[in-house]
Amino acid sequence: MENSEVIVIGAGFAGLTAARELSRGGHTTILLEAKDRIAGRTHLEEHLGRNLELGGTWVHWTQPYVWAEMGRYGIKALPGPEFTKAFWTVDGQRHQGSADSLLELLDGPNRLLLAAARRYFPLPWSPLNNAEVADIDELTLSDAIEQLNLQEDQRQLLRSFWTLNFNGRLDQAAYTQALRWCAVASGDWQLMFEACASFKIDGGTRRLAEAILADSTSELRLNQVVASIEQDHERVLVTTKAGKQYKARQVILALPLSVLNDIDIQPALSPGKREAAARGQAGRGAKLWIKVDGRQERFVAFGPETAALNFVQAEYIDEDTTTLVCFGPDAGAVDVADVPAAQRHLDAIVPGLKVLDVAGHDWVADEHARSTWPMHYAGYLTRYLAELQQPEGRIGLAGSDIANGWGGFIDGAIESGLDAARQAASALGNDARSPLQAPAIVG
Repeated sequence: MENSEVIVIGAGFAGLTAARELSRGGHTTILLEAKDRIAGRTHLEEHLGRNLELGGTWVHWTQPYVWAEMGRYGIKALPGPEFTKAFWTVDGQRHQGSADSLLELLDGPNRLLLAAARRYFPLPWSPLNNAEVADIDELTLSDAIEQLNLQEDQRQLLRSFWTLNFNGRLDQAAYTQALRWCAVASGDWQLMFEACASFKIDGGTRRLAEAILADSTSELRLNQVVASIEQDHERVLVTTKAGKQYKARQVILALPLSVLNDIDIQPALSPGKREAAARGQAGRGAKLWIKVDGRQERFVAFGPETAALNFVQAEYIDEDTTTLVCFGPDAGAVDVADVPAAQRHLDAIVPGLKVLDVAGHDWVADEHARSTWPMHYAGYLTRYLAELQQPEGRIGLAGSDIANGWGGFIDGAIESGLDAARQAASALGNDARSPLQAPAIVG
């Protein structure tokens, strides 16, 4: 059995950050990761002749936590490509124009949809600060869009745009999360959209994850699938499926919300935490990389919200080929290894391109993720967020799923990891000062 002051379970950005903070604060820390790699739902890997981000990718200067981490390690941001052409499908009819013309079509509807962002979230990193949020938290994004009474072409395009952002179905998506995203981007929907898909990390997400790990004195243990956690008033015992045991005074569960209930935790976590984990997140779609023949013009394309792939953009343009990054709302509709199927999906949005190869990772089928980026169901914010952020005894949670600010982004994961580390360090300090451990005072 290995002993430490803290065990962090999950080596995504939340877990890496928490482990670094605690270990650099002088606390012995073990970092357990179920997979054979770090970085969680980000994953830089070589495919199609280049390094591709199979999971989370984009960062932005409006995201303070990730931007500060990049500055800390001297890592720059790389601006994305400027798009010249756009395609979109409305009522089965394909349209094309400039990228600016597409933004103009989306501008008015998004301004209407998100007009109340700063009203409901005047302090964006304190999303529960305004009691009025409870009045709209059960409203789905689908219903919010329908209430705008838009022209049909605007309605369909807006729905596809937000299907992309949620990577899931709008009839389950929380309107409040759309408002929160806009609020943390200063209430400007175009700045919000820029933050979603404009800047990448120089060297990829793996470079930043490795920099955080290298700055830590925590001990990393890969391929450690945790089966159970038992806590009492003195310690926490963590047991893996292989029978390895670890003992600590504090545990941080830095796991995707959807896998939290896979671990047998005794005493059980609160009903609210277990209910939130059972419900999971609305981000259950697909991200697919497609390599096509020929040097294509730099374009973006929206298909119908129900299409297997409802968004495509030309990401890398080479001499004889172009690599596209594509998204769809249902992981079950996209086989990340099926070239003929990818050809059919692409033909439905941008016909005339010849698919050469594909790559991707099915995060929804991944037993260690079961979702893509964290996007909330209606009601999540006011029902579950405060409860998930509250430690239980010697166990705390961390992750982009429970971030206050940029939930669904690397930034949110880092924010949450910092918060969890601070809570654990405080609890360790309280242990040290407890009457049971303090020397007797003779007077």
